[in-house]
Amino acid sequence: MSDRLPIEDAIPPLRDALARHGRAVLVAPPGAGKTTRVPLALMDQIAGRILMLEPRRLAARAAAERMAATLGEDPGQRVGYRIRGESVPGSRIEVVTEGILTRMIQSDPSLEGIGCVIFDEFHERSLNADLGLALVWEARGALREDLALLVMSATLEAEPVAALLDDAPILRSDGRAFPVETRWLDRPLPGGARLVDDAARLIARAEQDTRKTGGSILAFLPGEGEIRRVMAQLSGLDCEVLPLYGALDARAQRAALAPPGDRRRIVLATSIAETSLTIPGVRVVVDAGRARRARFDPGSGMSRLVTERVSRAEADQRRGRAGRVGPGICYRMWAQAEEGALPAFAPPEIAVADLAGLALELAAWGADPGDLAFLTPPPVGAMTEARNLLRDLQALDDHGRITDHGRALARLPLHPRIGHMLLRAGREAADLAALLSDRDPLRGAPVDLSLRLQAIRDPKAFAQRHPWEANRGALQRLRDEARRLRRTAPEAEGLSVGAMAALAYPDRIGLRRKGDDPRYVLSGGKGAVMASEDPLASQRLIVALDLDGDQREAKIRLAAPVDEADLRAIHAQRIDAVRFCEWSRREGRVMAREQERLGALVLSDRIWADAPAEDIARAAFEGLRLNGLPWTRAAARLRARIALLEALGPVDDDSLLADGTWLLPWLGQVRSLSDLRALDLSESLKARIGWAGQQMLDQQVPAHFVTPLGRKVPIDYDHETPSIELRLQELFGVVRHPVVGGRPLRISLLSPGGKPVQVTTDLPGFWASSYADVRKDMRGRYPRHPWPEDPTQADPTMRAKPRGT
Repeated sequence: MSDRLPIEDAIPPLRDALARHGRAVLVAPPGAGKTTRVPLALMDQIAGRILMLEPRRLAARAAAERMAATLGEDPGQRVGYRIRGESVPGSRIEVVTEGILTRMIQSDPSLEGIGCVIFDEFHERSLNADLGLALVWEARGALREDLALLVMSATLEAEPVAALLDDAPILRSDGRAFPVETRWLDRPLPGGARLVDDAARLIARAEQDTRKTGGSILAFLPGEGEIRRVMAQLSGLDCEVLPLYGALDARAQRAALAPPGDRRRIVLATSIAETSLTIPGVRVVVDAGRARRARFDPGSGMSRLVTERVSRAEADQRRGRAGRVGPGICYRMWAQAEEGALPAFAPPEIAVADLAGLALELAAWGADPGDLAFLTPPPVGAMTEARNLLRDLQALDDHGRITDHGRALARLPLHPRIGHMLLRAGREAADLAALLSDRDPLRGAPVDLSLRLQAIRDPKAFAQRHPWEANRGALQRLRDEARRLRRTAPEAEGLSVGAMAALAYPDRIGLRRKGDDPRYVLSGGKGAVMASEDPLASQRLIVALDLDGDQREAKIRLAAPVDEADLRAIHAQRIDAVRFCEWSRREGRVMAREQERLGALVLSDRIWADAPAEDIARAAFEGLRLNGLPWTRAAARLRARIALLEALGPVDDDSLLADGTWLLPWLGQVRSLSDLRALDLSESLKARIGWAGQQMLDQQVPAHFVTPLGRKVPIDYDHETPSIELRLQELFGVVRHPVVGGRPLRISLLSPGGKPVQVTTDLPGFWASSYADVRKDMRGRYPRHPWPEDPTQADPTMRAKPRGT
């Protein structure tokens, strides 16, 4: 087989495209050789260094070592690399991880000395790759028109990327691949199946099936934990079983990438082996069908790795690894019928990740997301949440501009939460910063953060005192990271673990609610609960560093106790002194309180003894809005009168409760629901319409009807038509019907015995018609009372004739 790589045919047109346009998109499948061949092929054309971005540290180091070996050199001469915690400079080509590029361009936007930037494996759509491309593209347009830009990908729709880069030329390489047979499970795995056990069985079966054909086996597993457990189950096979994952030490990584020896080799790898890494001799692939990805975890407030089903694109890439050196076989740990349910592509990280780091970088760059060329724009809601967090961390000011503290945070290779804690708490926070940036090394232990710190600082003593098993590899990784962070941290006054945690999580400080159950309200406003048997369950104040993400009441998975004195010291500017008067629906009264609040937490609470009457009145008015206006008979009658005059405005309940100004002067002494119910609204209604309104009301809609005898009869306004009741004889001589508010009164005419004899709204009509019949009937019943033939000419009277007349 020729040593010529498939990518060679694409290099001449690629060189031409970069010479003509200064930008290009190259699509080539895994194994084509783009990662290690293209930068070398451009060295004599590019003036300045070539910077190539790899999304993974292991791939960055491996690519640099492979290119250096091709040149017959060791890394550090013409080819170098720079990853987190490790740097080997190169004079012509430097392979870096994406976060390194962000640091470089933020400190030197013109990328002085760089002639070409290559984005490798762009199809992985990491957040830093999207950001890096956006920043480099803007810098190229504003400062460096001569800067060449190349985006390389294995499985990517090239057209959108090309369009983003102002219609960059697209070049393709078909690569070289041998046929690969795909073998699926006969039926889907049952619910509750154990991935590690099933994967180990499938790998052992693949080894047995392909023993005669030979070749190395590459098995894809989600992460380090699964790899180590599967390794233990495969220990009985007569094979060399090697792990391969990002956190593995460099020596072990190189062993997995070296040519195999006499024994058959099984490499257990994460998705890091999907594309840019070359693993020699692979003829068989076993795909467990899972990938671990970064997802924003509302429970921790940061991005966390979660295990998900692979996409079809990822499965195809994994399958292709079996056809690099000859015909191969791919075993898939799912049934063929399940294939259609797999997503076509994994979502871009920018769409699902925590955007706090992105928001900080954009603020440092002085741009909004809409100002830059993002292939996938960051979600608006997630960006808003990220900016709010940065304000809490004092990285942004109230106008959204980056602060000096924010610039210092942007220079740290840490999440802004953790960076803020490290800068404020100093070197003592290094262990905690490392711990919070990684996965929990103590699964199943109580939530107390201090247990994890003990395991990091003194693992032997921890193992002697506690029954929980710690992940040794994870602890060593945490210690190494803490050592590196300690060198970058400033000197600072020592703080307690709880205080340091509260610096990183100002929105996760929890105050225990009253009651037996360990339920907490968090400073950010959400609720959380701790297992009642946990040793921290009795703590009044905690910092909840990890939650299960439940939106109603999240379960606390990691926490640290914190003293109120520490909170007051580190968050003094965030503690607000609040005085308030409000109506308590539960208590049914005005609550006047003086409180100290840290977000949603009430640190102190006492009665506001000298609360102003105006504040009490406003709170009482809210009570009226909740419970309704109390209408006494007198107040209801007054309201009915006012309602008849449009000039005095509406007096329905909704209108009266829309603005409480008219009522506030009468509420200053109200404290309880019983006080509200005892209110007489008459005087306040009069004040609402004013003196002129009262005069109009008395003239047009009087409270009483004055009879010809001078007697005041109350007018009843409770019904649709105002009405009065009085004896018929008292209206003798009245020839015009009484009117109020432009409407005739409804008059109930009573007999001398007080019984209704007629109801009328037309008194002259009654005199002229019905009166004669009433007179005929009433004369016999009440002979001593006057019943004149013409009532319009008679004098009104309330008296009866003397006896005998």
